[in-house]
Amino acid sequence: MRESSRSVRFAFQPLYSLHTGGVVALEALARPGRGSVAELLDRARREQRLPEVDVALAAEAARAEADHETLLPLHLNLTATTAAAPGAVFDPLLDALASVNRRPREVVLEIGPPFAQVWPEQLLAGLHRLAELGFRLALDGLGRADLPFALLAAAPADLLKLDRTVLGGLPADPASVAVVESLLHYAARSGTRLVATGIETEAQLTAVRKLGVRIAQGNLFAPAADGVSWTHLLTPATPEPGELPGPGPLTAPRVRDFLRPASTLPADATCDDVRTALAAGDGPSGIVGVDEHHRPQWSVDRTRFLVSVTGPYGHALHAKRPAARLADPPHVISADAGALELLELVTDADWSRTGDDVVVVDERGRCVGVVLVTEVVRGVAEAKVEEAAALNPLTRLPGSDTVARDIERRIACREPFVTAWLDVDSFKAVNDNAGFAAGDDLIRALGRTLTDLAARLKRTTVSHVGGDDFLIACDVDEIGTIAAALLDTPWSADGLPVTVSLATLVCATATISSYREASRRLAPLKKRAKAVPGSSWVLGRPDTEHVEILRGRRLFPEQRAPLGHSA
Repeated sequence: MRESSRSVRFAFQPLYSLHTGGVVALEALARPGRGSVAELLDRARREQRLPEVDVALAAEAARAEADHETLLPLHLNLTATTAAAPGAVFDPLLDALASVNRRPREVVLEIGPPFAQVWPEQLLAGLHRLAELGFRLALDGLGRADLPFALLAAAPADLLKLDRTVLGGLPADPASVAVVESLLHYAARSGTRLVATGIETEAQLTAVRKLGVRIAQGNLFAPAADGVSWTHLLTPATPEPGELPGPGPLTAPRVRDFLRPASTLPADATCDDVRTALAAGDGPSGIVGVDEHHRPQWSVDRTRFLVSVTGPYGHALHAKRPAARLADPPHVISADAGALELLELVTDADWSRTGDDVVVVDERGRCVGVVLVTEVVRGVAEAKVEEAAALNPLTRLPGSDTVARDIERRIACREPFVTAWLDVDSFKAVNDNAGFAAGDDLIRALGRTLTDLAARLKRTTVSHVGGDDFLIACDVDEIGTIAAALLDTPWSADGLPVTVSLATLVCATATISSYREASRRLAPLKKRAKAVPGSSWVLGRPDTEHVEILRGRRLFPEQRAPLGHSA
């Protein structure tokens, strides 16, 4: 066994952000000289040495990655059996990380199957123990592994890795799409991130992007390799012609998006201790003093501290004294807070400290890292520029992402709602006869009306998809007001009378599973509305093929029925 362990080499595969296109982490993959890593671990299990061998592999992977100095978060694989082992088992891994100057917060432990061979209570205790050591945790093999739902809900996981066997059905298999959508709902509600693994084709990449997955890994981008130099970057996805784009990434960044490892010292550290830490090779911008529970007690800014302790008398005055005397109360914020909240915290504080590191804490008040104010300012500025660029230049309304996210939220909260698609009848003829300027004026007028409706009806969200197409999401009791405002207005373009079509889909609780499904069901309703002469309003429901014509010159009198009643 020892000889086999020594012959193991490691390959590294990058994880990519589908939002930025950049590499966000590396996963270390063991490559034994003979056989597979599964066979190596199975042999260790039979010899009752699985945790020892498993941790030894992780430690060697950390040392192997250190040769490349990527500074990226490192993903290391462990079995569930090892994760449930006593804390002392992980000492070799902690020693290896210390020897390569890595902190546990820079490492993601991917906990993989089999899960059923470990008592759930024992595994949960082990996971919490690893989290308390500072490791971030991922649950691996979702869709293939024997992971109980109760354990999934209770585990302190930061990431969930969806197995390639599920993604193999994308994009054509509706069941595979439903699985990914449900896990995305869970990840959004639980504050975790979903990682799509084993991406092999452009079609799979496009599918997971449209569904809203933000991190991916697979041979399509870069296969696992001994070296870690690569040049592959992802390019933004573009919707297919005629297709309503799906929900994209949220533009408002959060504090955790800017998290950096914190340089910490015990709260009773001396000024000499701080000076030594600041002189270290990585040159931290500040030091955080923490108590025995890792809760921040004070904060030292590098520049102000060094000014105080340098000079002919500074060292003599302060060297052996407690560092707290030159420290400030820490600026503290939750990892789940928004970046704008952080900027408000800093601007409300002492102006002389607006450049200080802000200490990020978990729900128990423990330090989990720091954020640099300059990085947050830049990130918020970039998000605002991106948000402004996404607004339609004619109407200043956002694109379909806004309605898409609102619909996904309503579905997750099991709220009944209405989604609607509004467009101008024969808009090309309007431009051909009245001119493009008159057509633009008409679109602006529609945009102003929708903006006013959204301001008056607080539960209404509107988007300008492009051209003469608008999307709406609202409560059921709001759609009547919206329809009246849109259909009772005598629209015109430079004196030319214009009619509009409104297609609505009433979605009761649990009748729609996703924005994608709502979009698909709206499409035929829009065609029905366009077929009705004059300004029209048609209404459908997901659980029936029946369509009600509520406004417009009806072709068949029996087709009309009051809202909320069947015709």
